[in-house]
Amino acid sequence: MDAVDAAIVLFGVVGTVLIYVYVGRDAVRNDVSRSQLWAAVAAVPFLLGVGLHLFASVPTTGVIMTANTGLVLYTFEREIANEEDEPAEPGELPPGPNVGSSSEERTE
Repeated sequence: MDAVDAAIVLFGVVGTVLIYVYVGRDAVRNDVSRSQLWAAVAAVPFLLGVGLHLFASVPTTGVIMTANTGLVLYTFEREIANEEDEPAEPGELPPGPNVGSSSEERTE
C-alpha cells in the first residue's frame, strides 16, 4: 500500500466517523426516529464507496453514487420528518409563494 492509498483509507475512516456523528446529532435535533440507524445508513455506504475506489475496478461515477446513497436517503427521511402534520384541505393549494395575480387584482 502506497502513501496515496493510505491517505484514502484515512480519509474514508475519518469521513465515515464524521458522517455518523453528524447525522446522528442532526437526526436527534430534527426528531427523526431511529437516529442511530439513520447515522449508520448514511455512513456505511460512504465507507463502501471508499472501499470500492481502493479495491475494485469500477467507474468513478459508481463509486460516487455508492458513497452518496446513504446521505441522500437520510435527507429524504429528514424532509419527511420535518413536514407539517396538518391534513390537506380539499380544493385548496398548500401555502407558498404567490405566483401570478392575487384575487383582489382579478376583475370578472
